[in-house]
Amino acid sequence: MANRDLLTAEEIAPRMAQLNGWKVEGKELVRRFDFRDFLGPVGFVNRIAAVAEEMNHHPDLEVGWGRVVVRLSTHSSNGLTALDFALATAIDGVADV
Repeated sequence: MANRDLLTAEEIAPRMAQLNGWKVEGKELVRRFDFRDFLGPVGFVNRIAAVAEEMNHHPDLEVGWGRVVVRLSTHSSNGLTALDFALATAIDGVADV
């Protein structure tokens, strides 16, 4: 399976079991990260940006005081692919919350 092939519900379920705090909302993989201040989210977004650029796969990010909401989807595939799960794992790796 190529990284950008659309995953079926049966393929998504075991991948979800390997992630902590993520949920599927429609055609997106979503997680909220909470922080104690404003600069924490900003630094986290910068770390996400570096990983996303390296993987050439870019999440939608919502940044506010004390929080970042990450939304992943492979737009060219119109849903979730292995690349979204790889990026979610990489994002978890740079989170320090």
